[in-house]
Amino acid sequence: MPATFAYRPLDEWVDPAALFPGIPDEHAFWLDAGVDAAEGWSWVGTGVLANRPDPLVDGTAPGAQEASAAPGPFRGGWVGWCDYDSAAAEAGAPHRSDDAVPASLWLRVDRFVAFDHAARVAWLVGPSSELAVFTDTVAGWREAAATRAATTEPPQRGAALARVEPDVYAELVEGCRAAIRRGDAYQLCLTTRFDVASAAAIDPLETFERLRAAASSHHGAVIRSGASALVSVSPERFLQLDAGTVRTSPIKGTRRRGGDDAADRALAAELVASPKERAENVMIVDLMRNDLQRVCVPGSVTVERLLEVETYPTVHQLVSTVAGTLRRGIRFSDVLAATFPAGSMTGAPKLSAMTILHELEAAPRGVFAGCFGWLGDDGSGDLAMVIRSVVIAGERAYVGAGGGITWGSEPDAEVEEVALKARAPLAALGAVLPPRWQERVR
Repeated sequence: MPATFAYRPLDEWVDPAALFPGIPDEHAFWLDAGVDAAEGWSWVGTGVLANRPDPLVDGTAPGAQEASAAPGPFRGGWVGWCDYDSAAAEAGAPHRSDDAVPASLWLRVDRFVAFDHAARVAWLVGPSSELAVFTDTVAGWREAAATRAATTEPPQRGAALARVEPDVYAELVEGCRAAIRRGDAYQLCLTTRFDVASAAAIDPLETFERLRAAASSHHGAVIRSGASALVSVSPERFLQLDAGTVRTSPIKGTRRRGGDDAADRALAAELVASPKERAENVMIVDLMRNDLQRVCVPGSVTVERLLEVETYPTVHQLVSTVAGTLRRGIRFSDVLAATFPAGSMTGAPKLSAMTILHELEAAPRGVFAGCFGWLGDDGSGDLAMVIRSVVIAGERAYVGAGGGITWGSEPDAEVEEVALKARAPLAALGAVLPPRWQERVR
């Protein structure tokens, strides 16, 4: 962050949804705490293309120990994403390339608006010498957003193109179970993809607005750079970096929402009681403990919470949190090398799982199953998994979905879970599941 960093509150509260639509810049972002959020932070701003950052994240980076009066945990740095396939390659697994959008895309950011949802205060953040000009810029964003025409109904883009049909996915589930039976893996995260084509460029903001309205989450985002964009309402935090502490909160275990309160509570109780879902979650917790121990002080890695149900507009999820204290000298690249791709998107043991999935899926994952978020100059950061997301490349887009497979998995249930997860992101694009996949959603 520039040494002359400064901040200023806006005169009145403004929701990020009333500001981001007015940004005309080619490289822009909105990291979102959710619709009507009562806590947490959102950030809206612009940046310039940069290489993947690599600050110290052990709590010793400049500014990490200072009692800064800056609002919020993000005080300037980078916003962007990393893909799955490149990380698999760096981990020594077989991989394929996907050039639909940049594999790694990061924006250097030092001018943005920070939204404190608990206090309902929005802050202008930027170099002190440029804050007055940035104030006028933000006023222009707000004015442009206010005059923007209301978002229309999504264009009807018809059925998405499935990478595999549901019966083939069910066969792949059996392939995972066969690998588990052989002892090659304990658990595997099997995924697939749905592609959408459009006659005109797909608007990332409109797509995000529709997805956000239907399935809001605490790690929402739209990150755009030219014709490439990532739109997400991810419920899964991958890495939180704060003053030398690292946390990861893997999700393993999903149930749909019920039609009424009683059915909804029953489905949540079924999720937390399921031996299959509990085993799936605990195996990934153990894997993430092992991953974090590679970069953390010995004895510092702990499980802060285990098998807790988190509820979202379309699903219940089973979530745990693992944390540790990073060793001195650890950089962002070291943490990624130890933990990425995330165990919740691979399975265990990780290298064996990625090798098996490479053969079964027989296609790249791209940005799906990667990670996105922000990383600060001071070594703080917050990254989420690229799930419940849309990856946009001009007139084309794709939605990835999958689920964890154990020996106790039932192929029909796994097919239904994929369809459930893909339905909302596809609807945000104005598309629907392919006919045979539609049949599998209750």
